[in-house]
Amino acid sequence: MAITPTHVTKLTKEGLHFQVESSPKRVFSDESFRLAGADIVSDLSASDVIFGVKEMPASFFESEKTYIFFSHVIKGQPYNMPMLRALIEKQGNLIDYEKIENEEGKRLIFFGKFAGLAGAINSLWAYGQRLNAMGKANPFSDLKQSHKYQSLDEAKQAVSAAGRRIAHEGMPKAQAPLVIGFTGYGNVSIGAQEIVNLLPGMEISPNQLLELDLESIPPNVVIKVIFKENDLSKPVNESDAFDLQHYYQHPEAYESQFEQYIPKLSILLNCMYWDSRYPRIVTKDYLQKLYAKGEPRLKVIGDITCDPDGSIECTHKGTAIEDPVFVYDPEERSPRMGFQGHGVLVMAVDILPSELPREASISFADALLPFVKAIAEADYQADYEQLNLPSPIKKALIVHKGKLTPPFAYIEKYL
Repeated sequence: MAITPTHVTKLTKEGLHFQVESSPKRVFSDESFRLAGADIVSDLSASDVIFGVKEMPASFFESEKTYIFFSHVIKGQPYNMPMLRALIEKQGNLIDYEKIENEEGKRLIFFGKFAGLAGAINSLWAYGQRLNAMGKANPFSDLKQSHKYQSLDEAKQAVSAAGRRIAHEGMPKAQAPLVIGFTGYGNVSIGAQEIVNLLPGMEISPNQLLELDLESIPPNVVIKVIFKENDLSKPVNESDAFDLQHYYQHPEAYESQFEQYIPKLSILLNCMYWDSRYPRIVTKDYLQKLYAKGEPRLKVIGDITCDPDGSIECTHKGTAIEDPVFVYDPEERSPRMGFQGHGVLVMAVDILPSELPREASISFADALLPFVKAIAEADYQADYEQLNLPSPIKKALIVHKGKLTPPFAYIEKYL
């Protein structure tokens, strides 16, 4: 939820009126919103400003209304262009949470940390279940998927219990030591690391991983490695040095060098931003070569950022909470849902914060709260230049009165 009952109560006292669409499966009940002062309705046709979370169906939009949600259009994502066209045709306004930033460009409202938290829990659970399917007892056998815990604290207690088993018994010999890699170091990675830090471990650098003799590491130690941009990619021209700003501006001048680390990883947690301009870090070609050498150490890829056919090329689609994993067969180049089969297991749930709905909603609504009144009361009929919105919100206005705003005019070519 973008706005919780507690936040409805606060904002109602400031003069706002809320309508909440009825839902039987929301973590906050209809009754809790009613008690907070909201009207419970079957549709939102009477509302002019509509707060959601994920993409809205193209058929949902109504003329000249304002919508706030994660639109996933800023990279020109082809699967969301019909939705964006529909909103434009309705002369609507679109504010995207992803682009609500301060003057330094830092995002102010996000679920990223909770995606990382849930993604890491799911990936450790998936690792345990994958080993179970292979007939190998392990300390993660009793873990559950994130949404099956009553709270984040309960999930953390379960991971800590697995950590105590590792500390006392160690990992099974064939899987020891457990080596977990993280791509990226932002909010998603911070959340994922918070879970892995509950295990008995030590952090080393990517270079140290390359030099590390894994046979020398005790079985009760978990190795954690964080990969940054200069670890993932290198200049195509070998005489050039890696330059971060140049990498951002000219990613075509770089190529992946991540494959050198993969044979030493047990679990890869992919937490980084990626778009099609950047090199992939795990390709189908590489996985085919890796498995041609025999069963590798790598058992699970937790593709938390979940870009279909993206940085993890074998992530062909995002998966559902109810059916969260598949095994990708590198020889057949095909996925099989579940834990059985030849290949690497991929966890790619694309709505991971929904697995920790209460904590994620409260944190998100806390960050959104200072902007809600200004968003709700703005006069969207004003010209863009005169539109009175807080700077972070105006920077996130992608469509205004059915037209792409100047900062997002580039999206036109994708439409």
